[in-house]
Amino acid sequence: MTLLSTGFLAMGGYGAYIWSAYAAALVALGGLVLVSVAERRRVRRALAERGLDRRR
Repeated sequence: MTLLSTGFLAMGGYGAYIWSAYAAALVALGGLVLVSVAERRRVRRALAERGLDRRR
């Protein structure tokens, strides 16, 4: 018995919508993480240039 044979991935005919919504959410959250990390690095770099970096 596989997931495909049980109809789990089909989700009652709404599988394409459900799985694409999960994929879109993961892409959006992944993008948010990447943008946040890049912005943090930019701010840290700017603070270090001004001598205000408090990293220990």
